[in-house]
Amino acid sequence: MELKLNVNDEELRVDVDPGTPLLWVLREELGLTGTKYGCGRAQCGACTVHVGGEAVRSCSYPVRKVVGQPVKTIEFLDQSVVGRAVEQAWIELDVVQCGWCQPGQCMSAADLLSKNAAPTDADIDLAMRGNLCRCGTYPRIRAAIHRAAEWLRDTAARS
Repeated sequence: MELKLNVNDEELRVDVDPGTPLLWVLREELGLTGTKYGCGRAQCGACTVHVGGEAVRSCSYPVRKVVGQPVKTIEFLDQSVVGRAVEQAWIELDVVQCGWCQPGQCMSAADLLSKNAAPTDADIDLAMRGNLCRCGTYPRIRAAIHRAAEWLRDTAARS
């Protein structure tokens, strides 16, 4: 069945079963391979994308649910002020080790910061609880989220 999608501000058409997980449409049909497959059960967070402004696990999210809603992937993250802040903080604090979980980590962090400009450690832990990191970079992830929030506040104060 042909579906019309809005992915990263681009109108696209795909011919897939409406029950196909969004992750596979992004990776296999659209060639957007930044979003990673981790567990296939929406428990590790590697596949996190934004749908309609909310973080969702694309490995278990049927593509039919995104019709009529904007989808943003890691490839689009730097197109927003929040996304640039997250990317800058991740680089500055050398968060990444193997990198497999990082697209999902960054997408979840951007979702948090778009809703909460000054998250506490508890806020971060709650927002990031569904994102697993096999390398254990959690302290650096938390520090990077605090750094991105600081950068966003500083940028807003200068405006």
